[in-house]
Amino acid sequence: MMALETARPHLIDRLPRPRGRLTADAPLGAQTWFRTGGPAEVLFRPADVADLAEFLEMLPADVPVTVLGVGSNLLVRDGGIKGVVIRLLRGFTAITVEGNEVVAGAGALDLNVALTARDHALTGLEFLSGIPGTIGGAFPTNAGAYGGELAEVLVSAEIVDRAGTVRTVTPSELGLSYRGWIFTSARLRASPGDQLAIARRIAEIEAARAETQPRSRTGGSTFANPPNLKAWELIDRSGCRGLRIGDAQVSEKHCNFLINLGAATAADIESLGEEVRSRVFKRSDVLLQWEIRRIGEAAPAVSGAEP
Repeated sequence: MMALETARPHLIDRLPRPRGRLTADAPLGAQTWFRTGGPAEVLFRPADVADLAEFLEMLPADVPVTVLGVGSNLLVRDGGIKGVVIRLLRGFTAITVEGNEVVAGAGALDLNVALTARDHALTGLEFLSGIPGTIGGAFPTNAGAYGGELAEVLVSAEIVDRAGTVRTVTPSELGLSYRGWIFTSARLRASPGDQLAIARRIAEIEAARAETQPRSRTGGSTFANPPNLKAWELIDRSGCRGLRIGDAQVSEKHCNFLINLGAATAADIESLGEEVRSRVFKRSDVLLQWEIRRIGEAAPAVSGAEP
C-alpha cells in the first residue's frame, strides 16, 4: 500500500487570527508598478490600527515582517517574500484636515494628500503630488521631490512596533533608524495659501512628470543621484539608453527609469540595473546606488535534464 502523503505545514497555520485578511502564497507582482515578482508567503491586510497591533503582539518572534505600500519604488524578486507581508489599505487611507495640519493614514496616496491640502487652501504639500506611492512608504527614504521633502513638513507620526505598542513619535525621535516600526499615519504641517496658486503648482508638477517620465510599467527613479551629478546623464553617456535584457529596458524617455515591456521577470530588471551600474562605473568611475527597494528571494535555479 502507498503511504499517505502528509501535508507540509504552512506558516499561516502558526499565525494569530486577526479581524483583517490573511492570505497564503499571495501573488504580489500585480500589486507592484513593475507588475512582476513572486508571492508573499503570507499577506496580511489589517482592518485597522488595533487589529495590526494585536496581530504583531501575538506574532511569533521568528517570523519576518515586510511592509508593502502600493509597490511604486519596489522590485519583488521572483522567489517571493518569506514571512508576513503587511499591506495597509482600507482602514489606513483616511485624510483629514485639522486647522493648518493634514493627518493622513499610511495607505493614503501622496497625490491625494496634496489634493486634499489644495481643496482646503493649504500650501506647503504640493511637492507630494510628484511622489508616487503612499505616505507610509515615504518614511524610509524621507521622500522628496520638486523642492520639498517629508522631513520638512512632518509634525508627528503614529507607529506600531513589533511588540504591538501604538504610540506617537516626533521627528526628533525618529532619528536615522526606524527600529522596525510600522508607520500608520502622519501629521503634516501646512499653511494658508492661495488655492489657485496651489492648484497651478500641482498642475505644473504633473506636467513636468508627464513630459519627462515614462508612464509604462516602471518602479520610478532607479538610482540615486551621486553628489553634484545626475544619474540619468551618467547612464546616457555610458550608452545605456534603450538597453534591454529580456523584456526589461532602460527607458528611452528617461534613462534613470527601468521599464517592463510586458514579460520581464524581476531577475531581468535587476540584471539590467546591475549592467547599467557596471557600464557607468567603467566609463565614469562612479558606482550608482539603487534607489528602488529590492526585496525577497531569487527564484530557485531550474536544473537541466541529465545528459
